[in-house]
Amino acid sequence: MKKRIIAATFLIGALQVGCTDKFDALNTDPTRASSTVFDPNLLLPSIQYNHVNAISGYNGPILFQAGWVQILASTSSGGANYYTNADKYVISSNTNDYLQRTWNIDYNAASYAYEMEQLTKGVTARSNLNNIAIIMQALTLATISDTYGDIPYTQALQAKASGITTPVYDSQQSIYASLLTRLDAATAALSTTGDIPTNDAFTYKGDITKWKKFGYSLMLKLAMRLTKVDAATAKTYAEKAAAAGVFASADDDAFVLADNANGYGNSNGQALTTLDDIYQVRWSKTLIDYLKANNDPRLSIIAEVPAAGLAANQSATSSANSAASAQLGLPNGYDLNGGATDISKSPGYPGATGSGADVTAIGNYSRPTQIYRSRNAPLFVLTYAETELLLAEAATRGFTVSGTAAQHYSNALVGGMLALNRFGATVTSTTATAYAAAHPLVTANALQQINTEYWASTGVMMNFMASWNNWKRSGYPVLTPVNYVGNFSNGMIPRRQPYPTGEATLNTSNYGTAVSKLSGGDTWTSRVYWDK
Repeated sequence: MKKRIIAATFLIGALQVGCTDKFDALNTDPTRASSTVFDPNLLLPSIQYNHVNAISGYNGPILFQAGWVQILASTSSGGANYYTNADKYVISSNTNDYLQRTWNIDYNAASYAYEMEQLTKGVTARSNLNNIAIIMQALTLATISDTYGDIPYTQALQAKASGITTPVYDSQQSIYASLLTRLDAATAALSTTGDIPTNDAFTYKGDITKWKKFGYSLMLKLAMRLTKVDAATAKTYAEKAAAAGVFASADDDAFVLADNANGYGNSNGQALTTLDDIYQVRWSKTLIDYLKANNDPRLSIIAEVPAAGLAANQSATSSANSAASAQLGLPNGYDLNGGATDISKSPGYPGATGSGADVTAIGNYSRPTQIYRSRNAPLFVLTYAETELLLAEAATRGFTVSGTAAQHYSNALVGGMLALNRFGATVTSTTATAYAAAHPLVTANALQQINTEYWASTGVMMNFMASWNNWKRSGYPVLTPVNYVGNFSNGMIPRRQPYPTGEATLNTSNYGTAVSKLSGGDTWTSRVYWDK
């Protein structure tokens, strides 16, 4: 979000942010604006930033999903440390707070989108903005449902209009049916001859052609969620999206460029520069081994081994070795406590580094490079690489899509590498294309190969929620769970997040009904509808 960002309070009494070049004209007293004069374009960046904030940093995914699916690993083990839940599934003093953040922040985004829809409904001059509001509701509400399962939907967001403050929970099955129907209609209705959104925090800058591709790419993603529970619906919508036109290159990637100077920083960057986390959080052995086994050019871009010693390992700016041959992933499930699970007891432990008072037992394990520590780094929503991998899977499953599974897989490898350039990397098309040619899709292992790459591609883009959800759906890569002492999931990788604690006290009856439909109750290992 490179434009000037302002805050405006309007109608729903919540903070709204807007990107505008006309700061002085808008800086008038937004709290007194009425629905007849307020520009609903101002709500769009609030929706977008709240969504990317909900799926990044200490709001959940870098704490939970990043470690659950073994993209990141940590030697943190308990107490109030931020990463205690990540790869060991251990409760910490702040777990309940973080559990609620994806729910609360993405519902905020959805409420802004709903308000934008109401303000533009029936207004011909705002037709595209109205349809974008519906698309963004599909994005945010699907994310919440994928995380928790059944959620308030038909009665959600109704407090202002209808006074409903204790909404019923809808089944995820019915939610997906509604989201796909609404998403289909809204995306089809976008018109390049209509209005152009003026405050787009995506780098689309209001380009309706790109928004149309985003809508259909999101439709493809939601459709493929259903492959194991409703193959017919998955096929119908995946084919419709593919035929209508999804992302065509990495230039179509949907992301928000953070703006730290104005208070809208990249929260992954914030997390990765705190003292404990720069020191104890590393790329996992599972991910680094995958990249090394494939001689993946991304390895030397995303990973570095800090110089020897405690001081260097605790510094975000210390010198580091990014040579691919030097990289070593941290195995999940170990700590620095000196007991049976101390990192020094792990197979292949490289030994402590440094000497005297500057010694550290963390060893020469790879951490994320500087490109991820920028508070102005991009926050990704959906990429061309993800879309091409989903098309590759659709083709493998026999769905009618243009192109072969092998072609789409190759496109995904190229697109995934070029996307790293958004972080400031310099991957060339020649390098990416050569890598794709050397790593073709193998038909016999296609689903495993496609979905393991999906895990890696979204992981290195710091979109851990996408990595986790697709792992739940596909089962790939095959991961070995951690069974750390005192874990909350009986040594199983979590499949959902429990509902926020406030739901049990503030929406008791509807919460109870929702929980009764979960086979294992409101636990980390119960499964959402499409997770089979």
